[in-house]
Amino acid sequence: MKKLTMGLILLNKKPGITSFDALGEIKRSLGTGKVGHTGTLDKFASGLLLVLTGTDLKLTQWFSHCDKQYIGKIHFGVETDTLDPEGSVIAEVPPPSRADVELALSQFTGEVMQSPPAYSAIHVNGKRASELARSGQAPEMKKRPVTIHKIELRNWDPPFAEIFVHCSSGTYIRSLARDIALAADSRAHLCSLARTQIADFRLEDATNEVQGNSSYSPLPITKSVINALRLPWFEITPPEAEKIIHGKPLASIIEGKPLVSPSEPPEQDFSAAVFEGETLIAVINNSEGKWSYGCVFAAVNS
Repeated sequence: MKKLTMGLILLNKKPGITSFDALGEIKRSLGTGKVGHTGTLDKFASGLLLVLTGTDLKLTQWFSHCDKQYIGKIHFGVETDTLDPEGSVIAEVPPPSRADVELALSQFTGEVMQSPPAYSAIHVNGKRASELARSGQAPEMKKRPVTIHKIELRNWDPPFAEIFVHCSSGTYIRSLARDIALAADSRAHLCSLARTQIADFRLEDATNEVQGNSSYSPLPITKSVINALRLPWFEITPPEAEKIIHGKPLASIIEGKPLVSPSEPPEQDFSAAVFEGETLIAVINNSEGKWSYGCVFAAVNS
């Protein structure tokens, strides 16, 4: 039986290795370089990486914008330039009290404006901010809105605080640790971080990253995977699938078909998967009530 080389892998990244390097064993196991993660984890961090392989890499944008959950440990009283344990100390002050930390945490729910870390992959004037920072420059990190759905103090063992965070894509937990400390009239860095969930994909279901003769089996992108991604979907017939493969107008194909949504009804602008049975045919986009193609997966039958 031919080994499946396209699909989704839930990977438990260990700390001390970059997200890119964590893919090396998967590439060797599957015998392909068409492997990519859908959202990086810092080198010091551990936890869930969603990895797409083969032609399913075209789905990356829909996996990248999911909300995420983390368990992090903040070291109060000491701030580093990278906001993590690998950086150089730039400030030392007394740690705050538990009451000060809890009061500060209460200020970080809902939409907040966050300045990303200078040591990050964000591009500033065409270069990565981290490259500019390491060269001695001070890149301007503009604030941007992120959403903190939930944040709570799980444990207080001064000067350390363990926190749980459920947040939108694009949230930097290192920046959150810095900002919480400043709100508590202190300084801090994030000394450990584990990503425990992305959308409805959970860390406990992930494959541990191992060295040696490992074997990875990607999950096919079925309706259950799309449901976990919280994308709605349509069911179409084989003749309708052929029309989509050939790029025919979408409105006439899906008009009147029920939209199956695993969560809250989608907003005005949204994406939806299209299935023929359990075969993913396409992902399509709706903007202001009009449908357009996102990507098509099935090949034309010869």
